[in-house]
This record gives sequence, structure tokens and C-alpha cells, in this order.
Amino acid sequence: MGPEQIDVVDIISQAGLVVQLVLLTLLFFSVTSWAIIIVKYRYIRRAYKESATFTEYFWKSRDFSDAFAKAKQLQGSPVARIFRIGFVELKRLSRSGMPMQKSSTGSEQTEGTAMSARFAGMDNVKRALRRASNTEVTRMTQTVPFLATTGNTTPFIGLFGTVWGIMNSFQSIGLRGSASLAVVAPGISEALIATAAGLAVAIPAVIAFNFFMNRIRVIESELQSFSADFLNIVERDVLRIKERRS
Repeated sequence: MGPEQIDVVDIISQAGLVVQLVLLTLLFFSVTSWAIIIVKYRYIRRAYKESATFTEYFWKSRDFSDAFAKAKQLQGSPVARIFRIGFVELKRLSRSGMPMQKSSTGSEQTEGTAMSARFAGMDNVKRALRRASNTEVTRMTQTVPFLATTGNTTPFIGLFGTVWGIMNSFQSIGLRGSASLAVVAPGISEALIATAAGLAVAIPAVIAFNFFMNRIRVIESELQSFSADFLNIVERDVLRIKERRS
């Protein structure tokens, strides 16, 4: 006849109050961590997919307005969101910079003033893109540090339950004056359950944290590259306008 299977539920139900509190705490960390993992995985996967779609459409389109319309459809793309912010800031700059009053010294000074305003306004676009990129990175990293906290703390929480279970075992030995397996086994069992639970909670959290941070760094790099490319295109257009008027 084979060995009797371990009844984990029975061991937990017969464990001491402190060990049960430890296991309840580990359950909270586990449920919260898996909720974060599922939600964040879907969010980052959507961000990857829609950002790739928008970037491809952006480089194929010939007009920022078409790209803006596409960006409004891709709500899950961080790249599309920073483009929308940059485009809105650019439109605001164009509206404020184009209508210039003709000065008393002639149209050349007026055009020069308009171009100076355009170049000065580029700083506003740069700041808007920088703020948008920082906002996107902050949004992606929200709740991810909790996974690192889980991975760092739950093994020690489980270790605390282990130590407490072993203390109960030694206390039982002292009270009963016997070191038989029947006396020691309950405390050792609940101690090992706490250790296993702590590791079971920590390992997925650490793996998920490293995975998400790696993906977030990749998306952050894409945001910076896209912002630089967008600014280069806008600055080239401004210079082209200047060359036409000179």
C-alpha cells in the first residue's frame, strides 16, 4: 500500500494561530501579486502591440493629421499617446506663431520674429513630450514595485512561520517529556508548510518583476526614440520653411 498523501488543508487547520496568520498574510501577497501580474501583462502586451502598429503607420503616413486620427484609435499605445500630446502642442504653437502683426520695419523683421517664435516654441514641444514620456513610464511601473516587495519579504515571512512552528515543536517536547515523532511532527509540518508557502509566493513575483521591468525599459527606449524622431521631423519642417522665405 502506497504512502499516505499529505493533507495540506488538515495541516493548516490544525496549525497554531501565529502560523495561520502567517499563511493568511502570504495568501494576501499571493492574490495581490497574481492580480497585478495578470493586469500588467495584458496592459504591457497591448502597449507593445498597438505601439508597433502605430509606429508602422506613422512612418507610412505623409500627414501628421492622419497619424493623429490613427493615434486616437490606439488608446493602449504609449507611443500614440505621446504623439497626440506632441501634435496638440505643435498645433497650439502653429496657431499662436503664425498670425504675426506686420512691424513698422517691414516684412523681413516680421518673418524673422515669426521664425524665432517657432524655434522658441519647440522647447514647449520638447517639454510636453518629456512630460508625456515620464507619465507613460510612471503609468507602466505602477504596482510593479509591489512584486519586488513580495519577492523580498515573503520568504522571510514564511521563515518566521517556520521558526514559530519549530518553537512549538520544542515546547511540545518540553511539556510532554518526549521527542517522539507524534509529538514533533505537527509543529514541523506547519513549519515546512510556511516555508513552502513563502517560496511559492516569492518565486512568481520575482520572475514577473524582472519580466515587466525589462519590457518597460524597452518601451521607455522606444518612447525616447520616437520623441527624438518626431522633434527632428518638426525641426526640419521649420528649417525648410525658413529656407523658402530667405
